[in-house]
Amino acid sequence: MTRGPKPKDNAQRRNKHEHAQTLSSSTTEGRALPPGLGIKSAGARRFWKTWATSPQAGAWAETDWAELEITVKLVDAFYQGDVKLAGEIRQRVAKWGATTEDRARLRMSLEDTEDQDQGDEPATPEPSDFDEELFRLLND
Repeated sequence: MTRGPKPKDNAQRRNKHEHAQTLSSSTTEGRALPPGLGIKSAGARRFWKTWATSPQAGAWAETDWAELEITVKLVDAFYQGDVKLAGEIRQRVAKWGATTEDRARLRMSLEDTEDQDQGDEPATPEPSDFDEELFRLLND
């Protein structure tokens, strides 16, 4: 049951936005983590890999990559124990469309690629010490 009157049969959506983005859900090749950043934690390296190969990164300009470099430094400090940075990190990744809610706010959608098979099992994540590192950080 919904609130309000039932829409007319000929009702049309008027909230389409001319700048809405539709991104391919396939991952991009991305960029390698610059060694000059001095990233020490596995969590920050995983954060870089996740964002560098995300569908959003396919449309990034050089300024977006510079923002990722700054943010990965914050993530590295977070994993080394500076948990006060969590809010800043969350605000930065929201601008890239990190969650479903963020993508809706940005009018960003991911389209399914046709080359994905429906019957395949989901891929298992690569083993890493990310979970152990996060567990240690949260329990100190």
